[in-house]
Amino acid sequence: MRQLKTWKFVFLILCLSTLAACGTSAQNATLEGSAATPTAAAAPTQAQPPADSGGATPAEAAPGMLSFVIVPGESEARFIIDEVLAGSPNTVVGTTQEIEGQLSVDPQDPAGASISTITIGAGSLATDNNFRNRAISSFILQTGDYPTITFTPSAVAGLPAAAAVGDTLNFQVTGDLTIRDITQAITFDVTVNIESETRLSGTAKAMVNRADFDLKIPSVAQVANVSEQVQLELDFVAEVGS
Repeated sequence: MRQLKTWKFVFLILCLSTLAACGTSAQNATLEGSAATPTAAAAPTQAQPPADSGGATPAEAAPGMLSFVIVPGESEARFIIDEVLAGSPNTVVGTTQEIEGQLSVDPQDPAGASISTITIGAGSLATDNNFRNRAISSFILQTGDYPTITFTPSAVAGLPAAAAVGDTLNFQVTGDLTIRDITQAITFDVTVNIESETRLSGTAKAMVNRADFDLKIPSVAQVANVSEQVQLELDFVAEVGS
């Protein structure tokens, strides 16, 4: 019985971590934009294409399947980028809790896992400056035409052979990040905490380049030396039946 529960957690973590990685970040861009760098991994999962509405495509749970859903109110996607503002170094952080994602997995058949595309509300990203927020939304992310940022997981690498409640797992998740109409492969470093049989939490991080998504910073007199690199992060909670 202990062995069955151990494998059950491995399968759940495999699928959820693939789902979680994302995002964030979508992860994202800022006044200073966002971008993506490719890397790859192994052990592919089956990812569903985005829904026509631009949101996450729900995975229908068949008999024996467990469905895990990201809890937006307990999760946060963000970007972090450095700039020089009015002659002084400044770090910009943009955040949103508008995150959607779902997966279904049968502990007895992990190869049949169904994972939705992870979706971030691009228009909801906000920093500490309303002028910057308008620039991000209107000029950089063009959210009127591209309201969402999506991450479609494709592979996971580095998971251990077993896991149990209370364990912390570290691994990598690779997938396609789409910002506006540009898609690039990106790999997140993921940490997952197994809180219980029905609840997981963790963080996913990746460093990307703005130029990979052609995200250009509007010319503003007070803003200079905006970093080319952007840190994408996702703090997430996912629960069965959320």
